[in-house]
Amino acid sequence: MEKTLLVGASGLAREVLAVIREGQTHVVFGILDDGWADMSDEFDGVPVLGPTERALDYVDTKLLVCVGSGVARERIVARLTELGVGPAGYTTVVDPTVRNPSRSSIGHGSIVLANVAVTASVAIGNHVVIMPNVTLTHDDVLEDFVTVAAGAVFGGGVHIGRGAYIGMNASVRQHVVVGESATLGMSAALLTNLPSGETWIGVPARQKNNAPIVGSAEIQG
Repeated sequence: MEKTLLVGASGLAREVLAVIREGQTHVVFGILDDGWADMSDEFDGVPVLGPTERALDYVDTKLLVCVGSGVARERIVARLTELGVGPAGYTTVVDPTVRNPSRSSIGHGSIVLANVAVTASVAIGNHVVIMPNVTLTHDDVLEDFVTVAAGAVFGGGVHIGRGAYIGMNASVRQHVVVGESATLGMSAALLTNLPSGETWIGVPARQKNNAPIVGSAEIQG
């Protein structure tokens, strides 16, 4: 079993621990969190070992960043890169209920939770988080640091840009492109391309022009 160190004491980390304990594919011996000084010695039964910078103190160990926000994940990965952690330093966790055909791919540092359906030729990037009961169909592409909340459904040939956030139970029409750092709101139905950096909500989804809603930069996982 692979020795693993989680980064981020979060709700997402609890979900990852549940997957690992069921599948017994990894041994999680600790958690790193920059708020460690204000935490107890353990998190969900796992020792809290210190701040993120201690990642290199542990040899022959893979890391997994367990933070729900794609923006925050990318920031943490950038810090770890500065410390010398490369792509090979990360593991990937996939719930055993996930259907993942051999011609689909999942990048390093990604987390795929229970009952996600991956039909055919799907490309999931690095440090992507996919919550339970998501459906990904043929030729979908999810770039790095994407977050997909529970119950979202994508038609075939959908392309989700780097760091985008897809809300719970949202649906995306086939061949639609979601731009980098864009947000699609909960239960929205996206029928046309969503430009980078914009937030769209509703059925059919349209740009939200007034007060901001919870998006990728605000999800704390």
